Amino acid sequence: MKRNWILPAMLALVLLPCCQQASRVPSKELVSDIDLKRGEIISCGAPGMQLGSAEFATSCSDEVKDDFNLAIKLLHSFEYDEAEKAFAKVIDRDPVCAMAYWGVAMANFHPLWTAPTEAELKKGSRAIEVAQSLQSSKKESDYIDAIAAYYNDWEKTGHLARCLNFEKGMEQVYVNNPSDHEAAAFYALALTAAADPKDKTFSKQKKAGQILQSLYPGQPNHPGIVHYLIHSYDYPELADKALVAARKYASIAPSSAHALHMPSHIFTRLGLWDEAIQSNLASVASAQCYARQTGIKGHWDEELHGIDYLVYAYLQKGQNDSAKKYCDYLQSMTAVQPVNFKVAYAFAASPARYLLENRKWQEAAIMEPQPSSLNWKDYPWQEAMIHFTRAMGLAHLNKPDLARNELREISRLHDELAGQKDDYKANQVDIQSKSAEAWILLTEGKKEDAVAMMQQAADMEDRTEKHPVTPGEVIPAKELLGDMLLQLNKPQEALAAYEADLLKHPNRFNALYAAGLCAEKTGNTQLAKSYFLQLVKIAGNTGTERKEIPESKRYLEILATR
Repeated sequence: MKRNWILPAMLALVLLPCCQQASRVPSKELVSDIDLKRGEIISCGAPGMQLGSAEFATSCSDEVKDDFNLAIKLLHSFEYDEAEKAFAKVIDRDPVCAMAYWGVAMANFHPLWTAPTEAELKKGSRAIEVAQSLQSSKKESDYIDAIAAYYNDWEKTGHLARCLNFEKGMEQVYVNNPSDHEAAAFYALALTAAADPKDKTFSKQKKAGQILQSLYPGQPNHPGIVHYLIHSYDYPELADKALVAARKYASIAPSSAHALHMPSHIFTRLGLWDEAIQSNLASVASAQCYARQTGIKGHWDEELHGIDYLVYAYLQKGQNDSAKKYCDYLQSMTAVQPVNFKVAYAFAASPARYLLENRKWQEAAIMEPQPSSLNWKDYPWQEAMIHFTRAMGLAHLNKPDLARNELREISRLHDELAGQKDDYKANQVDIQSKSAEAWILLTEGKKEDAVAMMQQAADMEDRTEKHPVTPGEVIPAKELLGDMLLQLNKPQEALAAYEADLLKHPNRFNALYAAGLCAEKTGNTQLAKSYFLQLVKIAGNTGTERKEIPESKRYLEILATR
């Protein structure tokens, strides 16, 4: 509901001391279409507002200090809707607080997720316009200008280019205010958001990590510092640097569903499946609570995000029943709010992984997009995953002609993304296209061409990174290369592919088992034993349904006699 901004703004002016210079009051016309979220702030993961510690000094009235700091803590944990409510409360109480409008713009930015919607971009732009019309300090003005650089010309400029603008703006705030820990934290976030996914030196991520690590000893309970450390190091080559932060974050901000989930990014990178499962069970429960308390009709998107990671982790422990339970649960959902990139990704990737990792080729060949009510045309990358799953199923069923029909759909979706200049997603779909074509070529008896195509897909995947929202590729291309080489009875070459895959994706179930088979076939008894032991240890005493576990134990018994 839109508010009459004139009355509270006039009251604010009346209450100002006569000797204080009055800020220019935002006009009704200027703010009327911001339509801020309002209502009670909701937290579910833990009672109360356990969100860590953060202090953000502003020139706003003292009476909104606590509300503003609450909004900042919510913002640091990417609780964007709740942060916007908190900033709206500040605006209600102090309509001339320029930094509260800055906060609204930040809450509609979400730099490490997909680009804001048009409605969010319009709201953020309007909030910045209001913020710039109000009196603020030099430092506050620099903060406002930094986020304004992201929203400028959003109709003409892509998300990554605008993230680069934000990075430059926050760099100035950071350089000009070396003692401001908030400036340092937000600059580190800006660096990670502006990083090139093709940059394998991780220069910006490392710089961000160094800034955050220098802050951490003095502020161990700051939610942004540990959260952004996890994002900065969410790469196979860097993940071990964030393990301490990952194990700390949930205890710092247990009232945030995202904070409960976020450590699983590092647990997944390091193959710590039990910790990844516990992290996401807590996050999913918190997200379900949030949906109930806020009156969401159906499921909140953060719940699906946690399920995506849960399915992935359960599959790597060989717990098919648990993975299938959550896949079925996803298919039972008829309403999700909001519908966005990570929702579509969970709907597509989770069942695709379940079918492909378990070699359920018959089911994979006829996989249907669920739910049918989702407008899949808005999500070409996710739609391509469904056609990729079908193509792989059909190729393994020796139906190359039908598989090529699916391949044509993948190519069409790649071209659509390329036409949208979404280079990252287009590249990901191209990798899937080449992987599917490789297996079709193998089915057609073109073995050398098949291996060459699969190698090309694996090389492409090595040169880029997974999307920061996702737990990983549907199936790593290097693992598919190993599968192909093993099928062609080239165990030594296959072993090299699996070992390379395990360096990037530690403790993947299928790669460990296949590496053990390859080592056994090449006569490397000790290596085979180590892989089978590792797989059995990861599966644990959980009643796994995967036949590979008893087979691994049988191999271990045989190897013990040699």
